[in-house]
Amino acid sequence: MVILITGITSGFGKAMACRLSADGHKVYGTHRRDTDPLPGVTYIRADACNEEDCRSAVDAVLEKEGRIDVFINNAGMGIGGPLEFCSLEDAARQMDVNWMGMVRFLHFVIPVMRRQKAGRIICFSSIGGLMGLPFQGLYSASKFAIEGYCEALRMELKASGIDVVVIEPGDFSTNFTAMRKSVDRQEAFVAYPSYAESLRSIEHDETNGLKPEFLASRISRIVTCRHPRYSYVISTFEQYSSTILKRILPARWFSRLLSGYYKL
Repeated sequence: MVILITGITSGFGKAMACRLSADGHKVYGTHRRDTDPLPGVTYIRADACNEEDCRSAVDAVLEKEGRIDVFINNAGMGIGGPLEFCSLEDAARQMDVNWMGMVRFLHFVIPVMRRQKAGRIICFSSIGGLMGLPFQGLYSASKFAIEGYCEALRMELKASGIDVVVIEPGDFSTNFTAMRKSVDRQEAFVAYPSYAESLRSIEHDETNGLKPEFLASRISRIVTCRHPRYSYVISTFEQYSSTILKRILPARWFSRLLSGYYKL
């Protein structure tokens, strides 16, 4: 199969590109910064925040292969901190990369797959797209947007032979933690005394999380699954359980549980 993945420089993207290429697929991946190339993977320089870059990346794959069987929207970033102290520029940037980056690529990918009458779209949300995470509110908002967009898109494309799958990872040990932009103004720590401890807890959970190769192995199966599920939570059992509790508990009860976890 011909697979296009966004954001393959590191983390999930790199692990997926490596695994899917080893599986025998023709893998194309976008990147913004220089990186050591993986064997068997074709790299395309493109910024998900640039419409022309997105168009050119899709066109480059079509020029070589004539089709795109699987599109994996993986590119993303995180901004953390008390929402009161997150700037409007940060809010716009978070949505532009995580949500609009996906929308831009799909604007060019969907017509290709509709002409083929086949295709699979795999978009990365997060457990944070199923519940609003304290001090990660902008990130959660961007992932909630992906959930809603894909839910609507799945119904619209139902008769087109195109699958729409959402991936909801929990905590993984990648460079996402180091790359996150977090509010560091002293007044934020004073106004929200639990912020510092919560930030340490978030970083600890991520640093000690699952390895991206584990997720890549799951994606390998999802890519070739005949009838994929609408969504997949890929996480530890504890984090998976939290998504079940979110669905079955009254909202106030679940809020208390989550607040307790973050020591709010």
